[in-house]
Amino acid sequence: MSANEDQEMELEALRSIYEGDESFRELSPVSFQYRIGENGDPKAFLIEISWTETYPQTPPIISMNAFFNNTISSAVKQSILAKLQEAVEVNLGTAMTYTLFEYAKDSKEQLMENHHPVHSAASISNIISVETPNTAPSSKKKDKKEQLSKAQKRKLADKTGLQADVLRRPLVLSLLPGMNTNSQKSKLTQLLTSITKENFLEVGTGLMW
Repeated sequence: MSANEDQEMELEALRSIYEGDESFRELSPVSFQYRIGENGDPKAFLIEISWTETYPQTPPIISMNAFFNNTISSAVKQSILAKLQEAVEVNLGTAMTYTLFEYAKDSKEQLMENHHPVHSAASISNIISVETPNTAPSSKKKDKKEQLSKAQKRKLADKTGLQADVLRRPLVLSLLPGMNTNSQKSKLTQLLTSITKENFLEVGTGLMW
């Protein structure tokens, strides 16, 4: 399967999974933003992921340069990007945008534990209004599908070709923070690349979902 075909399949899955999720924003068919945290949360941050022409065989471009993040210090941003890059290395060659967004959501407190606003006078609500896309009136929102549950997202991802990504995600979340050496990361990568939908239960026995 070519990179373009992989991207088309992943794009279709992302649009279905995040339909109705106001934290998600599609900037273009190859560039996406996700707000980690609720409106008004002082520890909320925004991640932007852009696909290269050869993604997912090559890493995506991950950025935290959005104005939304202007109260976050450079050190904290670099720390978050470094953690995300570790997840990229583990998932290289597979659809990983959903994995990266979900990893950031599940690890938000840990990623922002050293956060101290660099501009205390800045208004978080004003920042959010700049980054959040225009939305239709509330009366029209009723026509949208209800936001999918995690179980529904996993099922949809399985149908649209992201099953390997979804199977790897819980392992990444549970094991990646403890990977301190290249040897450990290498063993984890070998384990993850051996997982398929059919042998997941056998390989993952004893691991927390």
